Amino acid sequence: MPVAKHPASVRRWSHFPHSADIGIEGRGQSLSAAFEEAAMALTAAVTNAPVAPNIVLEVVCEAPNTELLFVEWLNAIIYEMATHNMLFGKFQVHIDGRRLRGKLWGEPVDHHRHQPAAEPKGATFTALRVGEDANGVWTARCVVDV
Repeated sequence: MPVAKHPASVRRWSHFPHSADIGIEGRGQSLSAAFEEAAMALTAAVTNAPVAPNIVLEVVCEAPNTELLFVEWLNAIIYEMATHNMLFGKFQVHIDGRRLRGKLWGEPVDHHRHQPAAEPKGATFTALRVGEDANGVWTARCVVDV
């Protein structure tokens, strides 16, 4: 499945304010694209530095609904970040019903270059929402504990 491409000047992810944690939101023309953009927002909560796509890891998630699948997806990325001491800057998602197959491209953390600002601990159910608007744009959002 090809990775969604869009001009570098168009950002389709964002952060939203939430007390001591951080809100993560991704938007896209498909559910998969929204999940990919939310993963980019997760990385951007950790570092502003570019992340080289030198190593690829694969993850598989399952959940009874899309909202819980989104939380599982973010938590899978956070797990891979922690266990492999890596950051990821490119994502590919394929969703088939309640199952997600994802690819994460990244590199080991370089504390001097990446200067990590936060360590995500887990995606939460706070402000959890996944849905499609009237214009066909998908949004996936929740709060991540940092």
